[in-house]
Amino acid sequence: MLKLIAIVAMTVDHLTWALFPGTQAVWYVVALHIIGRLTAPIMWFFIAEGCHYTHDRKKYAVRLFIFAVISHFAYDFAFGIPFLPLSTGVFNQTSVMWSLAWAAVLIFICRRDDIPQWGKILATVLICVISFPSDWSSIAVMCPLFLYAHRGNFKRQAFDIVIWTFIYAAVYFIFLDKLYGALQMFTFLSLPVLAGYNGERGRLTGMKWFYYIYYPAHLVVIGIVRIALHGDIPIIL
Repeated sequence: MLKLIAIVAMTVDHLTWALFPGTQAVWYVVALHIIGRLTAPIMWFFIAEGCHYTHDRKKYAVRLFIFAVISHFAYDFAFGIPFLPLSTGVFNQTSVMWSLAWAAVLIFICRRDDIPQWGKILATVLICVISFPSDWSSIAVMCPLFLYAHRGNFKRQAFDIVIWTFIYAAVYFIFLDKLYGALQMFTFLSLPVLAGYNGERGRLTGMKWFYYIYYPAHLVVIGIVRIALHGDIPIIL
């Protein structure tokens, strides 16, 4: 159910970008983007859970990176961003899946006792730099890392989500767009939803593969809608 909530909220948010390009200070556009704030924390949360429950770390990471590469082209097509990373700046150059894949790698690194602390710190810095140009930037690396470290303590996890979102919102507010930066703080709406997680598998089967297919597929549809309504123009900051 959490994954379904994330999918619905994500679709609403992305479709809003296609219908109303840019950040429009209209109440219903703002309301639709607020709904979309539910998605990212749920995705971060399930990366932490996935890293805990996976039986094969290598396969899990490889699957995420394959997913990230496919999603890169779907994401850029959806929002009118050139496929070549960094060609239009350092923000929003690829999907959040790039950061989430690296988040899993960093979690696996930090779990190892044979890696010294300085090596873990260096890996954290390098991975944050590598993931910075994606959607949600390196916040989508650091928040899953902290969520993993604080598994079993939801109050700490809730604080992790709020504080890391605040950092992202502040950067967005200062350097990109004040309204959309402020909107990021509505990720706190995900906290009551995540509080209901009981650590058990849901009754719906196949959700993992459904999400892997749905994410890039819905972005392709968003890109088609974008071109049909506005032509081949960028629609996101």
